[in-house]
Amino acid sequence: PGAARLAAATGLQRFRILWQMRRSLRDPVARPQWPAGRTLRTFVPGRDEDRWLSLNGRAFASHPEQGAWTRHDLELRERESWFDPAGFFIAERDGQMAGFHWTKVHPPEPGDRAGRDRAAPPEPGVGEVYVVGVDPAEQGSGLGRALTLAGLGHLRDLGLKTAMLYVDEDNTAAIRMYQGLGFTRA
Repeated sequence: PGAARLAAATGLQRFRILWQMRRSLRDPVARPQWPAGRTLRTFVPGRDEDRWLSLNGRAFASHPEQGAWTRHDLELRERESWFDPAGFFIAERDGQMAGFHWTKVHPPEPGDRAGRDRAAPPEPGVGEVYVVGVDPAEQGSGLGRALTLAGLGHLRDLGLKTAMLYVDEDNTAAIRMYQGLGFTRA
């Protein structure tokens, strides 16, 4: 509220609201139900970049940031310490990329200890639903939900206790899906 008042007082206008949502990975994670004819695999660096960029551009054609990614943008992220192709899922239909879920693991904050006991091991990091995208022809098929569940299962299998994501407030279809998967606004 204070930031909104300051912005209004200086003549600025809000044009985008980004939510952070979280859910516990201690709660059950349902098994993905794949639409007929879809298969799942992981991203292969050095082979999948161009096809992924094409799909990402279609999936996020109207998104101000994600839809404009270039090969350079993708390669920068592939060089990040957090990049793990084992957590970058690709759904295919008839050999073509139909959707994806790219997960990310944030390391624990320095000093995070279980129960604040200094002798305890650090709490695990937080898993992120970094980006989920589906080909526009796949929207409404359940593929986005299945991909999200696959990624959540992966993050849980890594021993993480919390998953988070960012979503635009006006993306009501995604928010409904995430709420149905147990995410709440943080």
